[in-house]
Amino acid sequence: MALDTAEATDQLLGEGDIPPVHEVNAGGASPFLLTSDHYGRVLPRALGDLGVAERELTRHIAWDIGIAGVAERLSEMLDAHLVAQRYSRLVIDCNRPPGAVSSIPVISEATAIPRNEGISEHEREARRREIFAPYHGRIDAVINDRVHAKRPTVLVSLHSFTPVYAGVARPWHIGALYNRDTVLPHLLLKHLRSESDLVVGDNEPYAVNDLTDYTIPVHGEARGLINTGIEIRQELIADQSGQQQWAERLARIFAEIEVELKAERLV
Repeated sequence: MALDTAEATDQLLGEGDIPPVHEVNAGGASPFLLTSDHYGRVLPRALGDLGVAERELTRHIAWDIGIAGVAERLSEMLDAHLVAQRYSRLVIDCNRPPGAVSSIPVISEATAIPRNEGISEHEREARRREIFAPYHGRIDAVINDRVHAKRPTVLVSLHSFTPVYAGVARPWHIGALYNRDTVLPHLLLKHLRSESDLVVGDNEPYAVNDLTDYTIPVHGEARGLINTGIEIRQELIADQSGQQQWAERLARIFAEIEVELKAERLV
């Protein structure tokens, strides 16, 4: 009985909580596989509001503003499979190695997250086991299925970023992010730079690395997939009109890139 009680205490998600993984267009024929680590801002019922004011929970510290709408639309336009994660990055950040300090932040930008202070290893493991692991397990399974079916897979990890960080304005409208694999990022940069109205970031506002990122290093680089991260400045996609416009732009660009990849026999 004591063992049963301990197991129940360690459980994070319960009745009324939604599954962490959200998928769109699982049967999509595109070689592009879309992921969205910070798609949602749901909090498990057991954690309440994490001790954080509601106005803070709608900010970028809790999720990637606008990216859900872009990802859904882009999935439809490209006929691409989207795997997304519904829970807030303040519960556990699904684009951080679980051992990283920023995996379960006690402070995000200037906002304290009281409910994350001093949590036990059991609770850390519950968040990893019930949110992080199902999401990344699903991405891994999707890639395995595609490999087994001899279907090409090009990984695109979708994010949004704040226009100002630590008091410094960020001029880029969009950035291509990468580390070891430069095939897709360089093609993407070429096409984005041909759009006369864009300021384009080359590994801006962030660069991918093994210590601060998870999805691209683990599912892209370690598996030998052509890959890129994309960051869109959040106020450009804060409403449905902006989300539609950016999805249309990216769908057009990725359709052109697919032709180039096929010509090079990379997909």
